[in-house]
Amino acid sequence: MFHNREEAGRILADKLSHYRSDPTSLILALPRGGVAVGYQLSLALHLPLDVFITRKIGAPGNPEYAIGAVTETGSHYLNQEAIGSFDLSRHELERSIHLQEKEIARRRDLYRQGRPLPRLTGRTVLLVDDGIATGSTFIASALAIRNLQPRCLVGAIPVGPPSTIREVRAHVNELVVLMTPEQFEAVGNFFIDFTQVEDRDVVKYLNLAEEAMLERMPSSPAS
Repeated sequence: MFHNREEAGRILADKLSHYRSDPTSLILALPRGGVAVGYQLSLALHLPLDVFITRKIGAPGNPEYAIGAVTETGSHYLNQEAIGSFDLSRHELERSIHLQEKEIARRRDLYRQGRPLPRLTGRTVLLVDDGIATGSTFIASALAIRNLQPRCLVGAIPVGPPSTIREVRAHVNELVVLMTPEQFEAVGNFFIDFTQVEDRDVVKYLNLAEEAMLERMPSSPAS
């Protein structure tokens, strides 16, 4: 069990130390909880931190259960098996997708303040979350990022059930996961402190990570 997301990030950083200070690498964290993990990775690995905004499509009557996901690049991932187990019409599905697209736009404006998603072509991307259950959000993100042609896509996850981890592994070049418990109900069960991360926390983590990167840059010689 992890004390909190920050501790999980520090442990993940030890497993990913071979990427430290790699000029072609960057961290993309899934907000909101993944950003707390990604911040610790950024500090330890001396890599820039940004977000990749993906929103899950919740099941009718059970919004925490993901039947798919929508990404900020406009792609959709739909778990047809999960959708088939609910009486969900095409209209309801399209409405859910539209609502998540609006939330993605809101978060993009707030978190990036008008900056575009960093260029990923030819780079190593460390895709980070605070844990996965069904994997829909993470897989949707991985598929969307692969379409942007990174050189290498690395998944970094504190905890997830074995079946989902096997599925995720097929979508990344490398996967680092700390715990794969057979008995799995919810990600939060594996953290002592799983306090919800708010929008203001995401903005704070991103700003602090940027400041830390700027402090590491060599100063220009005096003229």
